Amino acid sequence: MDVLSDAVAVMRTGRPHSSRTCLRPPWGIRFRPQEGAGFHVILKGSCWLIPARGEPMLLGVGDVVLLPRELGHGIADTPSRTLTDVRLTYDDLANGRVALPVEADGTGAQTEMLCGAYRLDQSRPHPLLTELPDVVHLPARVGAHPALRGAIELLGHELSARPRPGRDAALTGLLDLLLLYMLRAFYEDRSDDAGTGWAAALRDPAVAAALRAVHDDPARPWTVESLAAEGGLSRAAFARRFTGTVGSPPLAYLTWWRMTIAARLLRDTDLPLRAVAQRTGYTSEFAFARAFKREFATAPGRYRAGTPDARPALTG
Repeated sequence: MDVLSDAVAVMRTGRPHSSRTCLRPPWGIRFRPQEGAGFHVILKGSCWLIPARGEPMLLGVGDVVLLPRELGHGIADTPSRTLTDVRLTYDDLANGRVALPVEADGTGAQTEMLCGAYRLDQSRPHPLLTELPDVVHLPARVGAHPALRGAIELLGHELSARPRPGRDAALTGLLDLLLLYMLRAFYEDRSDDAGTGWAAALRDPAVAAALRAVHDDPARPWTVESLAAEGGLSRAAFARRFTGTVGSPPLAYLTWWRMTIAARLLRDTDLPLRAVAQRTGYTSEFAFARAFKREFATAPGRYRAGTPDARPALTG
């Protein structure tokens, strides 16, 4: 897969969930911190987002907000409204228990929105996602991000219409698509003025080509020279450009990504260590175990047996 798809896939656990909500003043809701990401899409009216850090933000029709690290936040009809705690968990969402503890039959202007949540393993984040701000605000603009708008329209239709055959699968697929479109929109909006970071990396032809090659075939015995060839640059020019945008040398990123894949295989499959080693580019279990222990400070077998707190961090 490509780097954005892989970045999401490596963190995803469980199914995403969403609901369509209509509220009239007075109302104010506080969502508690959770290990995942949340989003709101304003379909009608307006509301205020009260983030865990930073100033309240007015949201209008068509605005999309993604909270990639659910640190806890509020939404309300006014920024000064007293907020009522919502103690919903991902299990509540999965079982359809999404009633909000606020008055929904007031006499003021109605606010209608799509709200949703993704369960993400924040202990193993891809740097493409850790670079995101606490609040990703995608304001409504005529003609901007038509694919994102199309996904929102389809999601709203599925949530508002009477349940039809295949609804659960349609919702899961649309929510997955929506997350990718929100992230794509954020990086596309940043690409014109970003000289470094993942927005720059994704738009740089040479760096993007090398990243695609690593993600398409992480087991291949890549060298800086062979990755530079993927991007059509000399070794030195490629190494400087890759390190300057991604924030880590090419082979350091390669090793980090291999170890991230290995950790997921150890956690989620019963593959023998030899097979895990081969899938991540190591010719022997011994070499793989040494590399894994350098990253995680524990042997692969012990990692599989338990759930250590240590996780690999990508550094320059």
